[in-house]
Amino acid sequence: MTTFPTLDDFGTDVWWLILAKSLGIFVFLVLTVLVGILAERKIMARMQTRLGPNRVGPGGLLQSLADGVKLALKEGLTPAGVDKVIYLLAPIISVVPAITAFAVIPMGPQVSVFGHSTPLQLTDLPVGVLFVLAVTSIGVYGIILAGWASGSTYPLLGGLRSTAQVISYEIAMGLSFAAVFLLSSTMSTSEIVGGQRHHWYVLLLLPSFVIYLISMVGETNRAPFDLPEAEGELVGGFHTEYSSLKFAMFMLAEYVNMATVSALATTLFLGGWQAPWPISIWDGANSGWLPLVWFTIKMWIFLFGFIWLRTALPRLRYDQFMNLGWKVLIPIALAWVMVVGVITQATRDASERTSSVVLAAAGVTVTALLLYAIARLAGTSSGSSSAVEKPSVEKPVFDPMAGGFPVPPLPGQTMPDSAPALEKKGV
Repeated sequence: MTTFPTLDDFGTDVWWLILAKSLGIFVFLVLTVLVGILAERKIMARMQTRLGPNRVGPGGLLQSLADGVKLALKEGLTPAGVDKVIYLLAPIISVVPAITAFAVIPMGPQVSVFGHSTPLQLTDLPVGVLFVLAVTSIGVYGIILAGWASGSTYPLLGGLRSTAQVISYEIAMGLSFAAVFLLSSTMSTSEIVGGQRHHWYVLLLLPSFVIYLISMVGETNRAPFDLPEAEGELVGGFHTEYSSLKFAMFMLAEYVNMATVSALATTLFLGGWQAPWPISIWDGANSGWLPLVWFTIKMWIFLFGFIWLRTALPRLRYDQFMNLGWKVLIPIALAWVMVVGVITQATRDASERTSSVVLAAAGVTVTALLLYAIARLAGTSSGSSSAVEKPSVEKPVFDPMAGGFPVPPLPGQTMPDSAPALEKKGV
């Protein structure tokens, strides 16, 4: 029988079990980063008809480890003119919150470890989801401070762009959480997973799921929203002046953040560690250590999505990025929260099945509206130059002999008929 942990199950572990859980989370995240970097390079190579890494280790399996060793052995340079304290603290500020946020992610049910019954989760809070949102917000300040402390123009611009992303997309992300809170009546991550034992919230809160998917890509500064490190116009962005282990810590923070937001999406919308249907029909599917496998598979589905987006889509323009957040995601997320509140209140006396059907139907409708708004915004942005007709201005006639000797026309200038021009000059 599956045992869903509650808040009462936390805070009673012995010290060595807490230490083992903390070490297990750290090892899990480091291995996820190493596999994620290799998988990204392999998948992108396959999508682009290339070989990818295939030299280090069998089939290139040790390439990520070799890259880490290479970065560790490279000389660490500190440019002159930087704010040294903040310059050195910025990578740490990015990495530590990224790992800390995983403390409240439920990875499995109650299990027995050397005779001690404990949930596969380090800890939980009555406001566990808000804890993740707050901690990941702190991590982004590492990027902002890195850009400011570098004392260089392009890193500063990358930090400013990161600030705009934090303000814009965390609002939409928080509003997508609000619908989950209304439906589950809790902010505890373990209890949210327990509330999905009959149906996953992705079926009932589809607009929140779509908005969160877009927001988590913007939150992690990944393509097509990687504007803080846009190589085309910012050289390398916020980490231009970083090298060696300090640069490696930024890369570690990026991939750990990807794992964290993917795990949070799994927790809030895909039933957490619960097995998918029809595997869930089997009584032992959600007991013991097996749910850790389901959790990892779901998380890697989102990680594959990150890689797919980076390979398939070009980087957005800055105005497109801001318009998407402020003109589409935030207004529709606000409207959807109101719809969920109204439906939840109106169907409180009805059966759970009726409430679920009404909520799912409303979710499909709002999702269609959201996708239409995104498509309309994309069409307007791509065709903005041709859609607006410019007023016709009569161009002055270019006289090539105005200075007494022939001059070739510049772009946009039109040559007059040769005969009248020559007659005017008396030739």
